[in-house]
Order: sequence, then C-alpha cells, then structure tokens
Amino acid sequence: MKRIKQIINNSDINRFRFYIQIAAFGLLIYGGYLAIDLGNHLPTFACTFVEKRGGACYLFGFQHQMNIPINQLFTGRGLGILTGLLTFFALFILLNKSWCGFLCPVGTLQDWITRLRIKCRVRYSTYSEGLFSRLKKIKYILLALLILLPLGISNSFAGLPRLPHDFSTPFCMICPGRTVLPIFSGDIGQLIVDFSSRTKMVLTGLGMVVTGLFFTGAFVKKRFFCLFCPMSALQYAFSKAAILKLKKDGAKCTRCGNCYRVCDVGIRDIAEDIVNTDITKDDCMMCFKCVAACPEEKCLRVTFIGVPVYESTEEGFYRRIEGRCDNGS
Repeated sequence: MKRIKQIINNSDINRFRFYIQIAAFGLLIYGGYLAIDLGNHLPTFACTFVEKRGGACYLFGFQHQMNIPINQLFTGRGLGILTGLLTFFALFILLNKSWCGFLCPVGTLQDWITRLRIKCRVRYSTYSEGLFSRLKKIKYILLALLILLPLGISNSFAGLPRLPHDFSTPFCMICPGRTVLPIFSGDIGQLIVDFSSRTKMVLTGLGMVVTGLFFTGAFVKKRFFCLFCPMSALQYAFSKAAILKLKKDGAKCTRCGNCYRVCDVGIRDIAEDIVNTDITKDDCMMCFKCVAACPEEKCLRVTFIGVPVYESTEEGFYRRIEGRCDNGS
C-alpha cells in the first residue's frame, strides 16, 4: 500500500487530467452516438444543444423548472424541483468541484485555448486583487437571474407584468457552451441572432457577444469564463458537504507561492491561508495542480471521505520537475 501511495504521489496529475479531459469531452459531446446517456443533472456544462450528447447540464432543466407559480412550490411540481436538485447534489457530492477541473467541456476548451496561447508565446494577463474580487461576484448575480427570470414568467412581482416565455432558459441563451460546443458535432446553427422576437433577439445577441468575449478572454487569461460561471456558484453552495476535499496543513506551508502561481483561476488564498484546513475556495475548480506544485511534505492533500488519495511530497515535486526538464518544457 505504501508503494502504491508513493507511485500516486509521484505521478504527474496534469498529464492524467489532460487524458481525462479528452475522454470526458468525447463522452459528453459524442456519447449519444454510442447510446450513452448520463442524464440531465450533470454538475458541468454538458450542453443540451449538442444533438448527440452523452449527458446534459443541470442548469437547462433547472431553469425550465423554475417557471412555476410561487403557490405551487409546495405541491408536486415543487417536489420535482427538489428531486432534481437532490440528484444534482448526489452527483456533486462525489467529486465536488473536480467536475469543473476534469470533466467540464467548456473548461476543457478553455484549457486547449491556453495551450494554443502558449504555443503562440503570448503572455497571459493577471488581475489585481480588487478587480478579481469584483469580477467573481458576477457568477452569483447570474445564478440569481437564472432563477428569478424564469420565475417571472409565471409570477408578477411588485405589480410588474409577467415576463415573456422566451425567458425560460435565459442563461443558456448567453452561455458560450450553447454556441460553441455544437460546432464539434458539425452544428453551426446556434451561431445566429434569433430575430423571431425582441427577447430572443436580445438574448441571442448577448450570446454572440459573450461567445466573442469567451474566446478573447480564454486566450489572454487562463479559465477566464470560470470566473463568471453560475454552475460554479451553485456548486460552491454545496461544497462543504462534498466528500472529495482539498486540504492544507498550514504549519508545513513556507509560503513559497508555487500553488498560487500554477492556479489557473488565480486564488491567492491557497498560498496565504495557513489557518483553514479545508481550502476549497469558491473559484477553485479542483484541478489539483497546486498539490503537484507544492514541494512541502504533505502540506497539500486531496482526501476522499477523509482518506488522503493524493498528497504533496518533496520526492514527487522533484520527479515532476525532472520529467518536465527531460521533455524540454
């Protein structure tokens, strides 16, 4: 058992993650061709608009479910919303936010764009702490809107008229997953502005703008869109209950900053927080690059049901460094 743990801790998690991302992307985009269906409650952007998908994003059905009169929330329809949320929670509790780091097709696409940027030798940009703090609040605003706007279809708030039915899936209309992921199955039909109604024109127009920002932002900033992802906000609400966790022993931390430098979403607290044991922050996508980059013995570790499954070690750190030098990277 000790030998197995040594092999795991010495392994290159980044290479393992790369292959998992390719497999997950193929499964979620093309799984339907093999009659694979992982359901409609996945805690990741497996887009419903991909025709032969192998599973679907929970947010699409959730927005449809929120088109419900308030007085029916405690009826059978409300029970349906609760059942869907519990199914989402059951899947999420197993892997926590590693759904983002390993399985999300939109996240994988951003990582591929980052690889292209590196090949082009273009430097990536960074945020100031103040700007970073303000930007990451956007995902909570989007989460609130994707709940409130569908509710506004069946309910009148403060005497305002009800919203048109075109607001049934407002976030999906602006999500880059809707416009970009179908391209990989040969469908470019979502790359349009829908003029069938004023609401659809505005939403799909915004969708095209967001798609442009997605590609531009992902090219200059690692995991750019993840800062604004409402799925990430929804997941963080449940993250304390998940059984896969990222832990830190602050007493062993020397604040070398390696973990912060490799963090794709730029979480400074992972390096500076030496008080909290559970350091899964709201923007963390649990890619575990920080664990691989940490040179301190068992300072950072990944645990499953409290059992360490991947830990930072001095030996593992230097083996990964040597491996990259041998590869010329």
